[in-house]
Amino acid sequence: MVRKERLFYYATDEEIKQGDTADIYLFRTKEILERKGLAEKRVVVEVTTGELAGGVPWGVLCGVGEVARLLEGVPVNVYCMREGTIFHARDHNGIRAPVIVIEGAFSKFVLYDTSMLGLICQASGIATRTARIRKVIGHDKLLLSFGIRRMHPAIAPLIDYAAYIGTADGVSGVAGGRLIGIEPSGTIPHTLVLLFYDAFGSQVDAWKAFDEIMPPEVPRVALCDTLYDEKIESLMAAESLGKRLSMVRLDTIGSRRGNMPDIVREVRRELDIRGYNHVQIMVSGGLNEESVKELAHLADGFGIGTYISNSPTTDFSFDIVEIEGKPITKRGKVSGKKQLFRCMNCYVDLAVSFNESPTCPVCNGKMEPLLLPLIKNGKVVGKLSTPRETREYVYKQLEKIAL
Repeated sequence: MVRKERLFYYATDEEIKQGDTADIYLFRTKEILERKGLAEKRVVVEVTTGELAGGVPWGVLCGVGEVARLLEGVPVNVYCMREGTIFHARDHNGIRAPVIVIEGAFSKFVLYDTSMLGLICQASGIATRTARIRKVIGHDKLLLSFGIRRMHPAIAPLIDYAAYIGTADGVSGVAGGRLIGIEPSGTIPHTLVLLFYDAFGSQVDAWKAFDEIMPPEVPRVALCDTLYDEKIESLMAAESLGKRLSMVRLDTIGSRRGNMPDIVREVRRELDIRGYNHVQIMVSGGLNEESVKELAHLADGFGIGTYISNSPTTDFSFDIVEIEGKPITKRGKVSGKKQLFRCMNCYVDLAVSFNESPTCPVCNGKMEPLLLPLIKNGKVVGKLSTPRETREYVYKQLEKIAL
């Protein structure tokens, strides 16, 4: 195992790739298999989940690209859903729906159990929660991910990427934006307003400084709740920046928030009657799916922080379902290598044998396989879409499903 000094507590690429992030029992399993002559036993492993966190009906698979890089060069065959595929925990008949299938000698890939699950469990949880927020607010509202400050900085790019895949319009992290290929999004913090207020006696100076110094392509969004009532500060910002002000952000903390829908209504009314109809309203701070539902028809944008970054993980498991061609698995699981078929009209899924061609049990239509070749004999053969392409893929699927 690699031993070297580091500033922060994170695993390096090399440690992950060589299996050092595995649980110790997997190392012991590998050693026992090798010493007892079972190292070449070929198996089929399925990755499934029995239910989704919070009892939600669907999730968004995220992390496929990292799985491909993790298992590249390992002598296995991998079939996987496309990155960003909306999945159900179980098929139409209640069978666990596989999202990944791996074939090969178990000892060759056993050390990747822990890391592979970690790559998709956390990312899928974040993408799922973001997609549910999108489903609540609709396609025409701005959705930004602001939550990386609540999590370890080493995974900030992963949080931003998964949120973007889940259809966030923007992310706050510089490294995350670079990974995705977009400019990071953000406004100004309360600290900047306070410093300018202390130096010059007015919040207006902070907003004007932002307008003066930031390049024209950066939207002029004024944070309007630092010291005064939200509607008062919103009017001050609108009067000071005029047509250049695109949006005000209301980030009122819980102890001062009151009835947030009413606050947004007041701000909207006060801006409109004074001719500032062009100024949109963003709400942020302590939002979740339920509070967003109350604000979806009132606000123009949402900055979601901890609710996205601290999303519950999708509890995927890694189970042998076949050994040397013989169906076998643990109690509570269904044995045999399975393909997952979907009716693209009804979004009904069936987990059946790879060589079957089922028809939809609802509309009798044709069903398509969701598990596509990702790796063949250690070589990545599946197409890995760009973040933008994957995000659009998620958008299209969201149009077909209910919340």
